[in-house]
Amino acid sequence: MTGRAFDRPAYELAADLERVLGDPAAPSGPFSYAETVAHEEEGALPPGAVELVKSWGFAQYLVPEEFGGRLRNLEQLFLLTRSLSRRNLTVAVMFGSAILGVNPVWLWGDEEQREKVARGILDGDLACFAVSEPDHGSDLGTNETTAVPDGDGFVLTGEKWPLGNATRGRFVTVYAAVEGAGSSLLLLDKEQLDEGSWDNHPFVRTVGLRGHDLSGITFRGTKVPAGALLGRRGAGLAEILQVLQITRTAIGGLSLGTMDSVLRIALRHAQERVLYGQEIYRIPVIRRHLVNSYLDLLIAECTALPVARSLSVVPSRLSLWSSVVKYLVPTLGEEVVQEAARVLGARSYLREGVASGAFQKLQRDHAIASIFEGTTHVNLHSVASQLPAVARVADRPAPGGDDVLRQLFDWSQEAPVWHPSGRALRLTNATEDEITRGWSPAVEEALRIAERELPPPEAAALIKVVGELSARRTAFYTRIAAESLDAATVRGQDQAAEHCVHHAAASCLYTWLYSFERERSSAGGTGWLVLVLQRLLQRLEPTAELDESFLPWLEERMLSSLDGPEYFSVRAVKEAAGVVGD
Repeated sequence: MTGRAFDRPAYELAADLERVLGDPAAPSGPFSYAETVAHEEEGALPPGAVELVKSWGFAQYLVPEEFGGRLRNLEQLFLLTRSLSRRNLTVAVMFGSAILGVNPVWLWGDEEQREKVARGILDGDLACFAVSEPDHGSDLGTNETTAVPDGDGFVLTGEKWPLGNATRGRFVTVYAAVEGAGSSLLLLDKEQLDEGSWDNHPFVRTVGLRGHDLSGITFRGTKVPAGALLGRRGAGLAEILQVLQITRTAIGGLSLGTMDSVLRIALRHAQERVLYGQEIYRIPVIRRHLVNSYLDLLIAECTALPVARSLSVVPSRLSLWSSVVKYLVPTLGEEVVQEAARVLGARSYLREGVASGAFQKLQRDHAIASIFEGTTHVNLHSVASQLPAVARVADRPAPGGDDVLRQLFDWSQEAPVWHPSGRALRLTNATEDEITRGWSPAVEEALRIAERELPPPEAAALIKVVGELSARRTAFYTRIAAESLDAATVRGQDQAAEHCVHHAAASCLYTWLYSFERERSSAGGTGWLVLVLQRLLQRLEPTAELDESFLPWLEERMLSSLDGPEYFSVRAVKEAAGVVGD
């Protein structure tokens, strides 16, 4: 036995999916860049792509174990989504839309609803989440779709648009204003609806995700049979806000998959492209673009994966943490795409050539990550509205915080099995935020480790960067606690964005503390942490610099992962830092 911290079923499962999907750089295959781009030009998916994913059994991981599927936790689904996304984001979003459509059933459905939907999904059916309306978008307080009680059922009238899987989906979770009760969620099965009482809109022509079913549905006095209500009458708005916490977190997998692909394309191009008598990777500014992208990817992973694990550890924290992930990780993804474009130069603009022209598809597709499930501004507003309560206790360790943090950041253990329950989710964290509140104890432990275990260069660099971050952090939360913060203002949004940086810094530190216990004193085992913290400090203080002495080791890890079977990740950094046998 090797005792590696990532030899776990969820990673083994993702590795198997990676093997089945194959190398996207291969000349052919349903998930090759060549075929993906060729069919993208026609607004279609490559023949056999969806079938391959279904035959592998992906649909089984949309249904929780207790309802007959194989989904154990959100971490598992996150890793699978990441693997699928680094090849074809359109296919990943198709299944993501299905997840959004069925999660309300797992959370609030009765036994009959869950059994029926689980059976359909396992048989290959899709689902959609019918919330948006043409004139209202994310304004969930305005809902013109009405459901009038009719015996034990309802008569539904209204239009929902645009929706993922609206046409291809069999099951539709509809947000409707129930007469006399308020907005509620209803579960529809198209196979039970009267023909002619509803119809689908044509697919919307989009900049990216070409071939995805983004369409709409109109109800014209559609009779909905008994047993359609999900949860309580009038609880629809709260249920939407809660279910979005899960998919906002999962979107981090879409961004990480994209970041991996664009970095891989740009890095390979930088090694193969020769200008001025040398490969362009040797040009300092090109090297900087690539190293920064790699560090941003590691930051995104350290931030997103623990929040995915939190669904089955402390789900009540997701109201805040999911918005942090939904803002920060797609933002980092967008910046990595931009950095890769600078490396590719003119070739980033071509729909052919480097990687069969896949970069332009990845660039267009990823643009949706900051838009759906709440835009960047919506998520920053969510963070800002909760920030004053968090700031008031930011320097007070949370009771039981160490146990929670270990479950989130010790990745040697599988996340607990998720038992879906709408009652476990909350609309606000209040002051429950172990990730923010654990910073000071974590810094104290890091300083003790630096003094006792680390080589002097690593110890000095770590002490310096955590000191700088701590000073900024203390001033930031002290200021927030003392003032009245308006979440709707530009200042409120800016403060929320800074909080996300501090959240990410803490997440990187905890990852090192809980998952690098045996590697941190070896070559690179702490240098990567110093670099990601310095990179985060640059977001707050642009004049901050990376410590060049730690870069050669990190670059070697990045380059060695280029042609390997796995994606870029903290896992590869950890294994390279030294595997200790049991």
